[in-house]
Amino acid sequence: PFGIAQTGKAFRNEVTPRNFTFRSREFEQMEIEFFCHPEDAEKWYAFWRDWRMEWWQSLGLAGENLIQREHDRDELAHYAKEGAGTSDIEYRFPFTAPGFGELEGVAHRTDFDLKQHQEHAKAKLEYFDTERGELAKNGQPKGERYLPHVIEPSAGLDRGVLAVLCEAYTPDPERPSKVYMKFHPRLAPIKAAVFPLVNKDGMPEKAMELRAELVRRFGTLGAIEYDAKQSIGKRYARMDEAGAPYCFTVDGDTLTDGTVTVRDRDSASQERMPMSEVGDFLAGKLGVG
Repeated sequence: PFGIAQTGKAFRNEVTPRNFTFRSREFEQMEIEFFCHPEDAEKWYAFWRDWRMEWWQSLGLAGENLIQREHDRDELAHYAKEGAGTSDIEYRFPFTAPGFGELEGVAHRTDFDLKQHQEHAKAKLEYFDTERGELAKNGQPKGERYLPHVIEPSAGLDRGVLAVLCEAYTPDPERPSKVYMKFHPRLAPIKAAVFPLVNKDGMPEKAMELRAELVRRFGTLGAIEYDAKQSIGKRYARMDEAGAPYCFTVDGDTLTDGTVTVRDRDSASQERMPMSEVGDFLAGKLGVG
């Protein structure tokens, strides 16, 4: 098997965009063209169908708003042969509820595309596989020539971002912010925030020291905020609205025992931890080394 993945711009031949960025004339698309032996195509289709669903779930779309739907026989595309599978991964957007909108399609396109290229390019596109075919007298395969089948996962990047935003938006009347963005830590634009409890007594210096360490380790993944304005509660509220998963506060105890307070965005719970362990703690939450 051999696969090519790409992300690029695509266009629709229509002039009625609607539902925010769900359906626009110009959009970003992600897709994989995965070439394989015809006999293995059903296995690879099942692999990509299941793996792509797991990928969306790993980004936080893991609830009842995400479904996978296998196409019925009367929905199959013109290129699909008998038994060739096609499935959609769909998300229940606020504007499609109670129904779902397509995020990604995974299709076993058979050899339709390469046959069309062969015919119009007047060039053979068959692959010679030296590890297949009948065995020669020396016990080695004679090789087999075949036109590969294609498994194609194709996803809307704009729709994916929109789904992540919709899933993350979480009203909570008990919080000062009244709402927070429950981004998966891997996707949160702000990975963490560092606060001095008060803007004096050596706390800003310690907080800046911690932020510098986090920027060094995680700055390529997202922003590490530093905020010393207004009360600590208002700073937590701002980070809730922005979706920062963790806030680390330097206070008087930091200067004596070297610990800081870590606040979890989703539960709003707080606990103490050594300042020296903050980097490894955040690395574990972000799934990086």
